Amino acid sequence: MQPPARSAEAWSVFSLVQAPCSQTVDESRGEEQQEEKISHWMNGTVKTMKGRLMTNAAVVYATLDDWIAHEAIPCSLDSRPDFNAAVDTVIDSLGDSVALLGFGEALHGGEELLLLRNQLFQRLVEAYGYSAIAIESSFPRGPIINEYVLGRGPASYEAVQDTGFSHGFGKFEANRELVEWMRHYNADPAHQRKLQFYGFDSPTDVPSTDSPRQTLHFVLDYLSERDEALAQEYRSRIEPLLGQDSAWENPAAMLDPTQAIGRSPEATALRIETEDLISELRVRRPELIAKSDERRYREAVHYAVVARQLLHFHAVLAQTSEKRQERLLNIRDAMMAENLAYIVSREQGQGNVLVFAHNSHLKRGKMQWQWGNETVIWWPVGSHLHELFGRRYAVIGSAVGSSPANGIGQPEAGTLEARFTSAPGPVRFIPTHQGQGLPVEEMAALPIRSGSKKNRSYEPLNSQSFTDFDWFAVLDTTAYNGWGHF
Repeated sequence: MQPPARSAEAWSVFSLVQAPCSQTVDESRGEEQQEEKISHWMNGTVKTMKGRLMTNAAVVYATLDDWIAHEAIPCSLDSRPDFNAAVDTVIDSLGDSVALLGFGEALHGGEELLLLRNQLFQRLVEAYGYSAIAIESSFPRGPIINEYVLGRGPASYEAVQDTGFSHGFGKFEANRELVEWMRHYNADPAHQRKLQFYGFDSPTDVPSTDSPRQTLHFVLDYLSERDEALAQEYRSRIEPLLGQDSAWENPAAMLDPTQAIGRSPEATALRIETEDLISELRVRRPELIAKSDERRYREAVHYAVVARQLLHFHAVLAQTSEKRQERLLNIRDAMMAENLAYIVSREQGQGNVLVFAHNSHLKRGKMQWQWGNETVIWWPVGSHLHELFGRRYAVIGSAVGSSPANGIGQPEAGTLEARFTSAPGPVRFIPTHQGQGLPVEEMAALPIRSGSKKNRSYEPLNSQSFTDFDWFAVLDTTAYNGWGHF
């Protein structure tokens, strides 16, 4: 994403969305050539020294155009057989070790990116036993959507779309389609394994950060069901310290540390009480698991940890520092990574997880923005996931050729986007090989295409993208779905 201005709009880049694909594969390619590409890939999977999986790494290409011509797999969202065949090629190339697959979007607000995500998840469920999807929406809100997906709670999507998503994502039609498809899938008695929906973002919504009340109440309610007296003891100490939610969620605190209450005496005392609560849960693990089950116990512990992290975020909000924004970005992505680690552990034995977020979150390498006069550098979610999961984490980064509705013109000659979209489409998957076997000098000299002054969440590809991602998914174009209301 491009660096935002120093205003409340700057924090809108903390959000994320989803989207679809496009038309039909170039007839001239023919089914025969498509099958050749798939066979070519299925026979070329090898392991890298770093523990990541790559395909066909032994092949050396003289130019990037040769690489694209030989390995781009065209498909269309309008042709499920072609799209599914392309996805099969991608998944087969990654091997059986992947437990968490990332799909990144190049911008918030690209409608086709969300549709592509939906079709990708459907194929992963139907052909590869994936059991869950996690999107860049607030973790504590996720259970509201998940209850609906499981056929419980309110009877209509409209009843959960605002409370179950953060960042206003519930209003997007593609998100409705995803959730309704999951609900329909789960309603089929033949599907014994039920799909799960998660948010994995930190509860630091735009334009404000959540009060810790919801997450702490979740933990206290859990404890109350197992030991009412102990829960009441903690509740009597915690409740007076929470104060008013409006004070925690003051939008002005995002840009003005003097408006934040995270370092007040009450907030500091609340952090200590939260640490004590986490310790209580952990030292009484055997007793609490016996009175409930391990799944519920681990859920309560994780919510307590989320509350602790949220209080730390509030404390940094209240700190005057030249590195304030950098610290907040680092904390947020670390929280997101821990949420995903918990989600993967929760789904263990059920199936794999697809995670959907902005490219800048899911990439492996460092992120860097120019924030006014300050250079902001932080470790995104993907860098944490690579260390936590190694080859069990793989990620597909996306790109678009043009999107007039999002203020993205035609890519300049020589850029990756221009090269990719010159290949048959309207969608194509291309393996990165982590840059191995590709011309080093040509990659280093790649020009970076122009961004968008209209949709500042758009992030072009660059030479680092080869090691940030395992595959690229490139669309000719994408419409605008209303994110940011520009």
